[in-house]
Amino acid sequence: MTTSVEFITVATADEIQPGERLVAEIGRRWVAIFNVDGQYYAIEDRCTHDDGPLAEGELYGCEIECPRHGARFDIRTGKVTAPPALVDVPTYAVRVVGNEIQVARR
Repeated sequence: MTTSVEFITVATADEIQPGERLVAEIGRRWVAIFNVDGQYYAIEDRCTHDDGPLAEGELYGCEIECPRHGARFDIRTGKVTAPPALVDVPTYAVRVVGNEIQVARR
């Protein structure tokens, strides 16, 4: 049994320049989409430590730092890289079709 994944267009490639991010609502979740050197990554825009908005934090390479308490996450994998968070953040598949950035709906 195969399950097809639905992708949602969230932006065009020129809307998210390298080093920038965009937050989009996908379903009932807020998702932060990042452009790191032309590669796109998407994570849930919610710190697993205190539910704060991750997209408002500083981006260091492929790590986002929560602006509230400094927890860090790898935006490629969602893995915690620095406490106080202990639980990984959900990630989303991203693809580029033509000029459209698309994120998988969960």
